[in-house]
Amino acid sequence: MNVTVARIGRAHGLKGEVSVELRTDMPEERLKPGATLETEPAVAGPLTVVSSRIQSGRWYLRIEDIETREAADSLRGVELVVEADEDEEDGAWYVHELVGLRAERPDGTLVGEVVDLMDMPAHDVLIVREPSGNRAMIPFVEAFVPEVDVEGGRVIVTPPYGLLAGEEQVDTGETH
Repeated sequence: MNVTVARIGRAHGLKGEVSVELRTDMPEERLKPGATLETEPAVAGPLTVVSSRIQSGRWYLRIEDIETREAADSLRGVELVVEADEDEEDGAWYVHELVGLRAERPDGTLVGEVVDLMDMPAHDVLIVREPSGNRAMIPFVEAFVPEVDVEGGRVIVTPPYGLLAGEEQVDTGETH
């Protein structure tokens, strides 16, 4: 099974370096110098990592034979993929397993559909498209996503007040 480990972003500088959006929790292993990665679309690769570095929490790669800003820009949006064993990590999910799942509250109320997972410095964030079309960013931590049921086609979410569009604060009659 092929899984995406990073998506190439903008060119960085003039000599062909690219920023990448991580999709793996093992970037040091997956994106180490010398690693050759297949791509999606396949016609863009395979690509070999010459060097990798982190600056201000963001990953940057130099790719073999990519030596100009224009060449780097041509790779924008290309996904770097690897062959992975499904049993590699227990309790972990790949982006492709989460995208398309229904996001529901514990009582079954539809919140929306998972459309992406973003790797952020503190933790991953589920991107949920609400029925209104708005996109909500829900921290992918157990407190806010207590259950992932891939087989059942859903995730249970308990986002804090204010993360979802159109939420109205419930008046409990208490004063603080």
